[in-house]
Amino acid sequence: MSTPQRPMPQRLGRYAVRRRIGAGAFATVWLAYDEQLDSPVAVKVLADNWSEDEHIRRRFVEEGRYLRKVDSPHVVAVYDAGELDDGRPYLVMSYADQGTLADRLEVDGLTTAQALGVVRQVGAGLQALHDRDVVHRDVKPANVLFRGITSREGEPQLRAMVGDLGLGRALDMSSRLTMVAGTPSYVAPEQARGEAPDARADQYSLATLAYLLLTGRAPYQHPSLIEAGHPGPLPEVSTPERQFPPQVEGVLRRGLEPDREGRYDTVSDFVGDLESALSPLVEGAPETSAWIPIDPELTQPGPRPTSAPGGGPEPELPDPAPVPVGRPRRLRQVAIAGAACAVLAGGIAGGYAAQRAGDVPDPTFTDESGMLSVSVPSAWAAVSDRGWMPPNAEGQAEFAALSVGEGSGWATDGTSQGVFVAVLPGDEVPEQSPQHPECDTAGSPVEDLVDGFATTTVVYAGCPGGVTVERVAQVAGNRLLWVQIRSKDHRTATKVLASVTTSGL
Repeated sequence: MSTPQRPMPQRLGRYAVRRRIGAGAFATVWLAYDEQLDSPVAVKVLADNWSEDEHIRRRFVEEGRYLRKVDSPHVVAVYDAGELDDGRPYLVMSYADQGTLADRLEVDGLTTAQALGVVRQVGAGLQALHDRDVVHRDVKPANVLFRGITSREGEPQLRAMVGDLGLGRALDMSSRLTMVAGTPSYVAPEQARGEAPDARADQYSLATLAYLLLTGRAPYQHPSLIEAGHPGPLPEVSTPERQFPPQVEGVLRRGLEPDREGRYDTVSDFVGDLESALSPLVEGAPETSAWIPIDPELTQPGPRPTSAPGGGPEPELPDPAPVPVGRPRRLRQVAIAGAACAVLAGGIAGGYAAQRAGDVPDPTFTDESGMLSVSVPSAWAAVSDRGWMPPNAEGQAEFAALSVGEGSGWATDGTSQGVFVAVLPGDEVPEQSPQHPECDTAGSPVEDLVDGFATTTVVYAGCPGGVTVERVAQVAGNRLLWVQIRSKDHRTATKVLASVTTSGL
């Protein structure tokens, strides 16, 4: 189900909006014009449906702070930041007028000289981040952006820039709080296993990128972070079609060493050795060619605005369409993975887009034990506050549970809205949440601390009635809290999820 698009905003702060460049799970990026500096810019705005999630909001703002720490032509620059009238933060950034590396690879491969040029520039950007004690944690083709420049000889060239630090963390924070995230085929094994990443995790991802650009194929095709945590033997770099000196193979194997202690100390060391190993193949070749843009209408900023848009209220930003951000992890079977489908068959969908803040307060319900409570839209009036018996709790007393939905059968009809909150036994957050094959996309599991508790959250989009949210949290030494929400929109799901409280556990 697609989300209806509201009109494009005329302005974002002082910036005149031209068109939408793209949308992801957490933000929308707009091409805009800085009339004071007479220059096109990219304005990244937090998605409306995540504006009330303080964790996501904090990560969004941190991205701007991390980028501002770095002064490098190979890191996307942040020029300005602010808040819209509705409170959503935005970042004003470099406009990458020539798209991303992922765009380029969909059209054609790179020569060896071009591949080395991209790796060299991306490596320079990563080293600049590391020098400021920032680890990127999500290096991949989609996060390598290109900007057209003119060389000293007057030739058009592309400059590669590292962008999208949505997963970035200061190195000193990573030792205290680890969020398991990243793209499985590019993430370092220790990061996929939930260990605190350091700069060598980015080096591993860059080595994966180098392997892809040089050979035309990724070294691994991990379907999930579980497989990424334990990669198998590295495939041979050389093939009958593409032959490389043994030194190239040695550099890539060291950069892709599963044990980070065996990798290079820095990204610069890796890039330097790769340059030396490839020198017989690239001597005399241009570093980069002037590639033709994939779609000139998308990449060109257009003429300068002749005047500022007229007055009147600023139209609301459209909600970004959900996009796939990775598959749910195939993880070991645990109680809730099997119990979920029995208790709440199918995916979850629903929401209350019509109800706005400031209207009738959301009613709050509490289970009969008084341990669980949740606030929901007023249309969710069917309540079951009795306990339940998880499959792995045979012989024990019932555990607290609370179900609130649009109807008594909301959990099984596949389209009604509702929320199920329950306690179950367990001494660690399970590695698998209930799967929802009826949904179009599955967000990557996000592991973090919420109010001091270890949690895993997965968001499914494109479900029969909207979105599904699964969260499991460790709320006591031997107790877990399971929350499953079916909602028509992200905003409702986020609001309901934030309202869940426990006591006496």
